[in-house]
Amino acid sequence: MRKFLLCALAAASLFGAAPKKPKLVLALVFDQFRYDYLTRFRGEFTGGFDALLTRGAVFSNARYVHFPTVTAVGHSTFLSGALPSLSGIVANDWYDQEERAHVTSVSDKSTKLLGGSGGEGASPRRLLVDTVGDELKMADGGKSHVIGISLKDRAAILPAGHMADAAYWFDIGSGVFVSSSYYLADLPAWVKEFNGAHPADRYRDLVWLDHKMPSSGADLYRMLEQSPYGNDLLERFAERVLEAEQLGRHEHTDVLAISFSAHDYVGHAYGPFAPEEREVTLQTDKFLQKLLEAANRQAGDGNVLVVMTGDHGAAPAPGRSAGWKIPGGHMPGSAVRDAVQAALAARYGAGDWVLGNWDLLIYLNRDLIARKKLDLAEVRRVAEQAASAVPHVSRVYTWDELHDGRVPGDATSRMIMNSFNARRSADLAFLPDPYWLFSGGATSHSTTYGYDTHVPVIFMGPGVRPGRYDGSITVNDIASTLATMLDVETPSGAAGRVLTEMLPR
Repeated sequence: MRKFLLCALAAASLFGAAPKKPKLVLALVFDQFRYDYLTRFRGEFTGGFDALLTRGAVFSNARYVHFPTVTAVGHSTFLSGALPSLSGIVANDWYDQEERAHVTSVSDKSTKLLGGSGGEGASPRRLLVDTVGDELKMADGGKSHVIGISLKDRAAILPAGHMADAAYWFDIGSGVFVSSSYYLADLPAWVKEFNGAHPADRYRDLVWLDHKMPSSGADLYRMLEQSPYGNDLLERFAERVLEAEQLGRHEHTDVLAISFSAHDYVGHAYGPFAPEEREVTLQTDKFLQKLLEAANRQAGDGNVLVVMTGDHGAAPAPGRSAGWKIPGGHMPGSAVRDAVQAALAARYGAGDWVLGNWDLLIYLNRDLIARKKLDLAEVRRVAEQAASAVPHVSRVYTWDELHDGRVPGDATSRMIMNSFNARRSADLAFLPDPYWLFSGGATSHSTTYGYDTHVPVIFMGPGVRPGRYDGSITVNDIASTLATMLDVETPSGAAGRVLTEMLPR
């Protein structure tokens, strides 16, 4: 017996006492949130962002290392740590060669929408890896509660993972929060009660800056997303989730993953240097303070671990860049698609040669190519030449080049390679010149450039050493770090390291 006790004491000395686990993990994503929002508006923060910057471990040089930098890919990375090449989430939308259909990152015909206007639901089934929440549930026999919420379906679903108890998102057709039959047979009574009060209607006719909200209906709900009120509504829903699901009061650690979408909608409409972006950030600072207070009330002070990031950044609006004498501008969103279609039609005859063009990706009509008995790799080379000739296209990569690894060995090509999945990736991926946008709206994102990849990463709470950390990290590091802090297995596809510099020594 004495020998056993000595061995136990030696083991405790060797490994140290097990760290206290938080009762609640608050995993926050701010959609289209550039890192410099935290520095440009720092002097005006008095709420939640001030708390994170003052009491958190702030990583000032966190970046994504994939392409395209869009919502679904960023959100799938957040709590899985996986690169798109392994996670399978290669874009917001793609053409699925097996289904012979355009799909989204979370579309799932086998599910039904719960609530709202009805129709097809959504699920995480296209995500090929698991998340921190999944690992928590596997470790404790499903006793941890994991829930994801957002205005967007993909932003609610992908961080929460496969085993989540629920994911909820906003339906602009009906102005209520909905879910999917993947998770539940019916919406819980508390969600129906929340929706029954018509919470989105509270914002009708309100004015922010010089923008007046519509009086009612789908116009109101659509404009709600494009205003600070979208983040306010989500924060109110988050408080209800915390209370109704008793998150942070269970025996095991719970996870609430929240993605605030308003920055993305405002950014696309007005640009990241517009007064509107400053306004939505300062208003969200107040909403975030309310959320942090509610989480601490629910789980108890010292029991909430917060991790915050953005899913991508955004380019300055070209009009503003021109005033700064920085190169850049707009090209039609269909410019590359049209060039490829024209070149293939001229070379091989009439036909719908391009099936899809989403973000900076081109999917060719492989069935047509097969019917004409053409060599697919050759058709891609012709398409590549056409795309490369479009003004302000910097680089073009074909599926074959990426599959075979026949690309330059620089950082940009490595980011493109990090996202190559043989079953799902596009026939062509193209990169514009810096500050050039192949889209409408005031701004966009998707590229490998710093303005799209540089985002905040902040941890705050038990087990975190506050301070500013200026070393380079990737957003993929979040999942490995969280898994270590929670003492669970690292998610299956995690490609990041543990941020030991912020952990107690």
